[in-house]
Amino acid sequence: MTDTRRRVKVYTLNEDRQWDDRGTGHVSSGYVERLKGMSLLVRAESDGSLLLESKINPNTAYQKQQDTLIVWSEAENYDLALSFQEKAGCDEIWEKICQVQGKDPSVDITQDLVDESEEERFDDMSSPGLELPSCELSRLEEIAELVASSLPSPLRREKLALALENEGYIKKLLELFHVCEDLENIEGLHHLYEIIKGIFLLNRTALFEVMFSEECIMDVIGCLEYDPALSQPRKHREFLTKTAKFKEVIPISDPELKQKIHQTYRVQYIQDMVLPTPSVFEENMLSTLHSFIFFNKVEIVGMLQEDEKFLTDLFAQLTDEATDEEKRQELVNFLKEFCAFSQTLQPQNRDAFFKTLSNMGILPALEVILGMDDTQVRSAATDIFSYLVEYNPSMVREFVMQEAQQNDDDILLINLIIEHMICDTDPELGGAVQLMGLLRTLVDPENMLATANKTEKTEFLGFFYKHCMHVLTAPLLANTTEDKPSKDDFQTAQLLALVLELLTFCVEHHTYHIKNYIINKDILRRVLVLMASKHAFLALCALRFKRKIIGLKDEFYNRYIMKSFLFEPVVKAFLNNGSRYNLMNSAIIEMFEFIRVEDIKSLTAHVIENYWKALEDVDYVQTFKGLKLRFEQQRERQDNPKLDSMRSILRNHRYRRDARTLEDEEEMWFNTDEDDMEDGEAVVSPSDKTKNDDDIMDPISKFMERKKLKESEEKEVLLKTNLSGRQSPSFKLSLSSGTKTNLTSQASATNLPGSPGSPGSPGSPGSPGSVPKNTSQTAAITTKGGLVGLVDYPDDDEDDDEDEDKEDTLPLAKKAKFDS
Repeated sequence: MTDTRRRVKVYTLNEDRQWDDRGTGHVSSGYVERLKGMSLLVRAESDGSLLLESKINPNTAYQKQQDTLIVWSEAENYDLALSFQEKAGCDEIWEKICQVQGKDPSVDITQDLVDESEEERFDDMSSPGLELPSCELSRLEEIAELVASSLPSPLRREKLALALENEGYIKKLLELFHVCEDLENIEGLHHLYEIIKGIFLLNRTALFEVMFSEECIMDVIGCLEYDPALSQPRKHREFLTKTAKFKEVIPISDPELKQKIHQTYRVQYIQDMVLPTPSVFEENMLSTLHSFIFFNKVEIVGMLQEDEKFLTDLFAQLTDEATDEEKRQELVNFLKEFCAFSQTLQPQNRDAFFKTLSNMGILPALEVILGMDDTQVRSAATDIFSYLVEYNPSMVREFVMQEAQQNDDDILLINLIIEHMICDTDPELGGAVQLMGLLRTLVDPENMLATANKTEKTEFLGFFYKHCMHVLTAPLLANTTEDKPSKDDFQTAQLLALVLELLTFCVEHHTYHIKNYIINKDILRRVLVLMASKHAFLALCALRFKRKIIGLKDEFYNRYIMKSFLFEPVVKAFLNNGSRYNLMNSAIIEMFEFIRVEDIKSLTAHVIENYWKALEDVDYVQTFKGLKLRFEQQRERQDNPKLDSMRSILRNHRYRRDARTLEDEEEMWFNTDEDDMEDGEAVVSPSDKTKNDDDIMDPISKFMERKKLKESEEKEVLLKTNLSGRQSPSFKLSLSSGTKTNLTSQASATNLPGSPGSPGSPGSPGSPGSVPKNTSQTAAITTKGGLVGLVDYPDDDEDDDEDEDKEDTLPLAKKAKFDS
């Protein structure tokens, strides 16, 4: 949709009485069946989603402000505003609203008729307007009562506002204010306070424009000094004229702009300091005052942005070494407030605003400011930098990469940010936390652009790890030169925790850049020194960093961990923690459990070979015994490579059959009755019979003999153990009689030909001819002992019956027995 006349920004008023931007779209009006009436519809220009669907109610008060704004209330505390790009579009929608409500489009407000009595309505119809008393001292009380009585009725408020506008009544009231002050007529001043406060609650833009004009605003503030509830009047005018000073850090040549700045400051002061805290009812009636301030700020930003001479002078003085510190602080504070005002702009205007600042050289200016010693100036510069990063991180990244070609690493903008984070003097590190968040945004690949010509991620991360990463890790490396942290105070621990948090983020998102850095600089070993910190949160940060690395299951990392024996600090921390059941205990156990569940073979072998003696007595969880079982399974496969290879051949032979052959065999299976089989006859597929039985049986027979011998030896050892009351540590994990029974029973139950868990059999889960588990499987059992091996092996350890995924497919009950 290209019609800019109907292009609008949708705003809602939040609980803090601030306008929230809900998005940009195109507005239309039409009948909505669901709402049973004409409605305003705004669809987002980005994706066409519905931003607003609001029925034009005949009794809702709509206000037209500043030619391009329509404001109304949907509920008691829910205000909406449409800000139009063009006046013509605003006029079109206003005419539609007035047409539905039966109003003349020349009016600036439509009014609500709810809660009015029939008598009131009749009176209002019979009298075309509200007649105000003559503006005299003797009638101030009567005027105050009239204003107070009109506020509850929306229609009477409308008529009162029209009367005040048409007769120039406000200026006459302010003339009476001077008379009362000269005469020290306190009663009259109290009445004027109530009258002016009531006029504010009329919520009328036209009246505000009169009251906030240069000639009237100070008198309005004067009237509001005489609150009847106070024994002494406030001195707001004295504060505004004598205490509050307008500082022109750069001379403003445009008188209209200067007047707008003065007006906005004073109106903001009235809202925040002069008007009494409004009740719930009154707060909703002051929405126009909030809107007045909001759109004034938008105008100020726009006018300053268009004044090129002003911005040029601003940045020239900011970067000029001759500028004194006090002046520079004022300039930075002005720029910070200028950026804060820009948050009120619509997105397209905000884009233009930051592009203008970028063209003026805001980033080089910030680089100069951040290099100064003044902490207040640096703090304000950090806030400005945060606005830029949140708005467009790519713009900041492009700048720092360009400056790297000209400047040393020490004065790069991003390194200055890191140094300020490291050197934050705040005990709570509030500034460091903010800066760490900005760095995280800058190094986050999710918001980096990729084009046909270049990839921002590759270029910027290459730059960052070459020029900046050493600055970030400097405090970590300096504090971990020995077996424990050289400094372990709370502030240092907090800083190192922040650094580790960012490094952990890098491990997760930066793949090979961070991998090369960690391995080449031996970063993980230095990080694990922090496991010895007295601060538990820092030790957990170090553990989280290692856990993130292990979670990647990257063999480059695994080899690095094993070569440097980097489980030692973790095991030491686990043992030092003792029997305490805390977060450290759980986190370390979870790490080892991850290694076991994911079956990371290299790490499993490394842990058991080097740390089993230290961990074997931990029996309140089955994690370490489970690791030992995994290790023994791996070792047995390594000890019998020929057998493992043969099993692989058999597996492949079973699985890689023609689909039609498989169907024929399944049919044969179900058609074969148990009674029809001859004694001692095994069910062997035709394709299996083609193998040379002698070739296959030779290694199998040897293996089975070796297994029988091993079992008899184990029984003998167990018998001796029971008799002596002592148990050898090497048998603690899996050779207890209970465990042995479970493993053996599971092996025999799972590995019979044709059993429900046997892959490749017609009864396996997922195959077309699946049979229930309780179906008799005796037809599959062979009495020729040697041929059992053709299908599977009743192995006690259940190590490699089918493939590495076998354990994951076992039922939970079977897994539990293995883990126990």
